[in-house]
Amino acid sequence: MMKPALSYQPPIRPYTWQELPNGESILFEINKTLAPWWQRFFGYHLLKIGALSGDISTKGSSIKHQMTLSPLKESAQVVGDVDELPFIKHSVDVCVLAHALEFSDDPHHVVREASRVLIPNGYLVITGYNAMSLAGLNCFIPFRRKNSPWNGRFFSPMRVKDWLHLKGFEILSDDRIMHVSLANELSTGVIAKKWQQVAQYLFPSLGSIYIIVAKKREWPLTPIKPKVRIRPSFSPVKVSTMNPPQCKK
Repeated sequence: MMKPALSYQPPIRPYTWQELPNGESILFEINKTLAPWWQRFFGYHLLKIGALSGDISTKGSSIKHQMTLSPLKESAQVVGDVDELPFIKHSVDVCVLAHALEFSDDPHHVVREASRVLIPNGYLVITGYNAMSLAGLNCFIPFRRKNSPWNGRFFSPMRVKDWLHLKGFEILSDDRIMHVSLANELSTGVIAKKWQQVAQYLFPSLGSIYIIVAKKREWPLTPIKPKVRIRPSFSPVKVSTMNPPQCKK
């Protein structure tokens, strides 16, 4: 049975990638995967939701006004919480949610808030830990479940995409990277690199990190008019003649 996404005891949210095991390596791979996408996004406002999102490199983007929202004043241009974005509806062109759903008490609401502030045909970028991966298996190891990020609530990319489909998003890309457990320091040897290539080829969906790019669609509702109109039949009402009967002489 699938566990509910709502949690009443959310884990402590990390505010820097250095707080996560191999966090800097994860950030490097995310930036490398997203680099071609920033040139495809156009608009006026780009919002990075959360402190971790603020470290995502968007240098290739043509959007000039870029801002980070975080509860920490030191790492943000806008001070606020990811659960209640202080922006009006349809005011942002691109939203970035990097590793925010795992550490939120209501990830559904986080996605709804991002969808609310996005303009129609705006873009949403989401990254996170894949529950169906080697990294996800660490959540079942008792001595690791007490530490970040394994004390978070990992979701499968399929479940996240279901949430996006319910909000009318079109999935443009779903990448899985880093086919390792991420619990120990990553090896840079030849064998480790070879394993990464083999695992990515044989088990592409089991990458420990997912990167989803989605586009918000709002289709206009046009009423469909009937092609053939049935003409009502007309039948005159028969009434008796008004002329009085003539008497015979």
